Amino acid sequence: MAHVTSAPPAAVTGAPAGAVLALHGQSVDGVNRCVHCGLCLASCPTFAELGTEMDSPRGRIFLIKSLAEGRIALTDSTVRHLDLCLGCRACETVCPSGVPYGQLIEAARAEIERQRPGGRARRIVRWVTFSLLLPHRRVLALAAAGLRFYQSSGLQRLARASGLVKLLPAPLADWEPLLPTLPSARDRAPLPERTPAEGARRATVGLLTGCVQQVAFGPQNRATARVLARNGAEVLAPRAQSCCGALHAHSGEHAMAQALARRAIEVFEGAGVEHVIVNTSGCGAHMKSYGMLLAGDPAWRDRAARFAARVADISEFLAREPLRGPLAEVRRTVTYHDPCHVVHGQKITKAPRDLLAQIPGLRVVPLREADWCCGSAGTYNLTQPEMAGRLQARKIANVEATGADAVVTANPGCIIQIAQGLAARGSRIEVLHIVDLLDQAYTGSLSPPAALPNDRGLADTSRPPGRPHVP
Repeated sequence: MAHVTSAPPAAVTGAPAGAVLALHGQSVDGVNRCVHCGLCLASCPTFAELGTEMDSPRGRIFLIKSLAEGRIALTDSTVRHLDLCLGCRACETVCPSGVPYGQLIEAARAEIERQRPGGRARRIVRWVTFSLLLPHRRVLALAAAGLRFYQSSGLQRLARASGLVKLLPAPLADWEPLLPTLPSARDRAPLPERTPAEGARRATVGLLTGCVQQVAFGPQNRATARVLARNGAEVLAPRAQSCCGALHAHSGEHAMAQALARRAIEVFEGAGVEHVIVNTSGCGAHMKSYGMLLAGDPAWRDRAARFAARVADISEFLAREPLRGPLAEVRRTVTYHDPCHVVHGQKITKAPRDLLAQIPGLRVVPLREADWCCGSAGTYNLTQPEMAGRLQARKIANVEATGADAVVTANPGCIIQIAQGLAARGSRIEVLHIVDLLDQAYTGSLSPPAALPNDRGLADTSRPPGRPHVP
């Protein structure tokens, strides 16, 4: 049971009067909005699990402020408390003072990467991930093809049965069991650059097909395009697009996040779209913050703000008008899990439920702690497996208690994390993206399964939370 400890001291000394607080060149002046009221504590998953002040938003704000003022150093303990943050932004939803916590934790992580980039192996893994794979679609597609061959040829089964997986260097040995099963080459192929609207044209929209989303959730991208077209949207999926930079920003790669934001703005501006539709929660929340991300760049500040105002989550866009029919019956019982960056990052709660309510025959039952993080949180389940496992177990218990035959959500990471937890318990409950059900109501058939987990469940979660297992 979480316990509330006393707030860290509010008084600060040694900071020059009127000084702008910053970390890694990013303003963290938002720390001064915190009034130490403690309303965030009950909404913080890590505080609920651990009950320690420095693993709460209030405690981490105090650490970030102290770092910016030069009153503490980035010790192992400080890094551990900051790294353990999910970045779910549940604290922002309940904060009466409007503390921009997501902005603060991203600045802190960029500063951590600047000061403590880690050993050679860790730097190589991060370079491959953030500089080689995610920003380059062709490289990512080749890697996906190799992974698909590894999974479908029997090599994965052999490597696991023989114990060869355990010989991989850390952290790869821990990450291998978390790999989702990738769809076929056909489903991973790029979407048509133009999907024409059906019926009266409502708008011309761009669709972010994403990086991991396209190779792991290609069928859901196609379902998104079909549902948009059925609702009067001409859908453009520019081939020149790549990663939006969300994972970079959440992982402290600030400069790369800015570069990818500029690239995305150029691509979709060039396409001449009225809206940019996103079906991944973290990407949508991040793209809506482009104005803030590029606020320090005079050449891009206003352009980024205009672009961000045109970004919309798929549910948010569709719910602005009643769904166009006809819609076929979908006779099943489902429950809905709110992805953190939809409910907290974008403040969207009603739209997806309104859409589900319009599907004939569908019964939607409530989920306890529907807006509680499942533990995926971008790359969190890779870097903090122990805490991710605890939050996953909590989410799975609540899902199973609903009696639903499927849990619906709107984020790839959540789908993989929840599906892994259900598979580990031998549950037959399905995990679906909301566009899967909408598409089924239009086409009469369910899209090919999303990139669901392999058959081994989670990696070893017996280690204490922290950074040491990531080189």
